[in-house]
Amino acid sequence: RVPLGCLCYEVAGRLCDHQSWTDDLPLCQMCGVGTAPNCTYGPDGKGTQSHPNEDGHFRFSSEDGLYLYGVFNGFDGSRVSSFVSQCLTAELLLGQLNSTQTDTDVRRILTQAFDVVEKSYFDTIMDALAEKASLQSQLPEGVPFHQLSPQSQKMSERLKELEQEVSGGAMAVVALILNSRLYIANVGTNRALLCKSASDGQNQVLQIGRPHTTENEDELQRLAGLGLDVSRLRQAGVIAGQSSTRRIGDYRVKYNYTDIDLLSAAKSKPIIAEPEIQASQPLEGVTGFLLLMSEGLIKALEAAHGPEQANQEMVAMVAAELAQQGSLEAVAQSVVERVKRLHHDVYASGRQRAAACSRHEDMTLLIRTLNYTLADGALTPTQGGRIYPVSVPYSNCPSSTSKTSVTLSLVMPSQGGTLTNGTNTASNLDEGTNTASTLDEGTPTPGYISWLSSVLFRSRQRGSQASQPDETGRVPPYVDFTQFYRLWGSDHSDVLGSQGSSAGLGPQ
Repeated sequence: RVPLGCLCYEVAGRLCDHQSWTDDLPLCQMCGVGTAPNCTYGPDGKGTQSHPNEDGHFRFSSEDGLYLYGVFNGFDGSRVSSFVSQCLTAELLLGQLNSTQTDTDVRRILTQAFDVVEKSYFDTIMDALAEKASLQSQLPEGVPFHQLSPQSQKMSERLKELEQEVSGGAMAVVALILNSRLYIANVGTNRALLCKSASDGQNQVLQIGRPHTTENEDELQRLAGLGLDVSRLRQAGVIAGQSSTRRIGDYRVKYNYTDIDLLSAAKSKPIIAEPEIQASQPLEGVTGFLLLMSEGLIKALEAAHGPEQANQEMVAMVAAELAQQGSLEAVAQSVVERVKRLHHDVYASGRQRAAACSRHEDMTLLIRTLNYTLADGALTPTQGGRIYPVSVPYSNCPSSTSKTSVTLSLVMPSQGGTLTNGTNTASNLDEGTNTASTLDEGTPTPGYISWLSSVLFRSRQRGSQASQPDETGRVPPYVDFTQFYRLWGSDHSDVLGSQGSSAGLGPQ
């Protein structure tokens, strides 16, 4: 066994030399990652990158059946996300975990690893923080830069350099698969989704855990217990520049929180790096995929189409790409590019949601398949076009794991040229919740073909078992269009009635 924390200083040294000990670790071959840098749109619709990429990720496997994945969303620089992505690996993949450990052991080791990594990070910037404090004590307060002496101006410039060096933090979502069980550890606002194909053709989408923000009632209760004003926190929404109430690093809110008005009344550190670890999910016999997403990807999709359907839209895009491509890397990158196009198209439309889509942050998507058969690779990644997302909202209930059993949908135009949502779903939403949502004029709205996702799953599961052509050159259908014809007919009964019975539904 390797004691926790003993490798962090070595890793930190290699980070400074732009080396990575994790380069020698085996990458998981059942995983793909897609990324896109941040972008700010100008009046002409063209985008520019406003800062270097701050996201990070890892995807490793070991010989004893242990798999480790992570997506990290950095802010105010990439130093913390880079440090965490390497040190956390060292704290988890060098003998600390094994197949004999219980759920309690695994949760303890994960929690301890996050704590050790953050403490190790702060150790690496202690000298810079000490120098920063010394310079601040020597500079006169309230004097403009141009009125400072040449020596004081040099000290002020050095102070800015130090501030840049020690600033920043990261949010993290980490997935561990051990003994065919899935553990999710989350700090902040990244997201984990598990999509499982059921035997009845429906596909269950589970959001594992909730973001740590002031909209999370459990987080508000935790902060209230420290003496903070919950109503002020809820109204502010943002704490020291970030919406997350848990984050790794960010020395300002860890060491100087008493100087921050919203946090000054806290009895102890209010912003913490302790991960929330959900109950493990059994993966034995599960067919589907796991998604880890950075906050930038989630926010871009939510800005374009609203938050109610973001989970299902993401799953629909992934399922569509999995049905066409033979490379997980291409699948993940294509989905990220689709979200990027959706976000840009909404901005370019100039309609109601355009203002919310003027920029997006760095985006990262990690896909891990679970007993899922990929396409044969004959098709190339999708080019251009618009993705027509699904229509079913996910549950925003206060439970730690949000579950929604859904069959995903494609868009179909309804009578009069408008677009409507389908309602043929199975969900754990409260009774009476309206599953239809109104989107901006001109925005593709989901509806009708509620069997799409199950078709995609079944087509991949059939694999080489596809039927051979008969004597006429045709193959037997395995997609039942009956439900589509019934829904389409009921929605257009008045039009069909005026055309007579000869305009019936079904293949002609």
